[in-house]
Amino acid sequence: MSQRPGFPVKLSQTGASSPARKTPAAAPTRPLTKPSPVVASTPGVKGPATRQPAPVSGLGLDSGAVRARMVRKLAEQGVQDARVLEAMGRVERHRFVESALVNQAYEDTSLPIGLGQTISKPNVVARMVELLCQDVPGKLGRVLEIGTGCGYQAAVLSHVATEVYSIERLRGLHEKARTNLRPFRLHNVHLIFGDGMQGYPKGAPYAGIISAAGGEAVPQAWLDQLALGGRLIAPTITPAGHQALVVILKTAQGYERQVLEAVHFVPLKSGVA
Repeated sequence: MSQRPGFPVKLSQTGASSPARKTPAAAPTRPLTKPSPVVASTPGVKGPATRQPAPVSGLGLDSGAVRARMVRKLAEQGVQDARVLEAMGRVERHRFVESALVNQAYEDTSLPIGLGQTISKPNVVARMVELLCQDVPGKLGRVLEIGTGCGYQAAVLSHVATEVYSIERLRGLHEKARTNLRPFRLHNVHLIFGDGMQGYPKGAPYAGIISAAGGEAVPQAWLDQLALGGRLIAPTITPAGHQALVVILKTAQGYERQVLEAVHFVPLKSGVA
């Protein structure tokens, strides 16, 4: 892997978390593996160099018009960030779903991807990435994704961030994501097989952390690896027992936390399998 690009902000050594929040320590797990880049990084390349895979014959889904309709619908649903809408329009979602479900790829629905996991709705992906980009001019810096899944959200993130580290605890999905992403040659995406609850400290600090699984609380490791001024987006269990989208901003005074709409994600688990 080439030398990482410079990072605009440094992790505060003295910032403390809000006294109102208590986060349990993550359970001990097997150590993380080294990041597995989809394609080796190339010095001097700005953003992902994308080579479009061969069209899927007979399905008509290789046409940009299909994605353009999805993007228009996302805009109607309230997604406003032009960077996010462009990224959603560039990534071919049908290449990340099971062949039997490919005709549902651009519907606003989650779909199974195997091993009890799902690919999130396009609207949910766009919403979370837009929250991650909020108040950030230009591209995000380095981003950590918890839960690679089939690789779709990592591909979207590659267009709005300078570098993406994506960690997956299920070996089968980690390999599936590698297979799905390889044809796109995204030089700034690095896949890691390991326990997402530990984050990936070797890549820290992160301008943004985004989770595709929800737990009782946000792991302290994620907060520690978030850069000062960085933003964390994750589904979290509320006191009422329901999942809600939570945004955490790390400041010099501690953490600003905002609870947003109800969501439904797979549960956050420790360890690898």
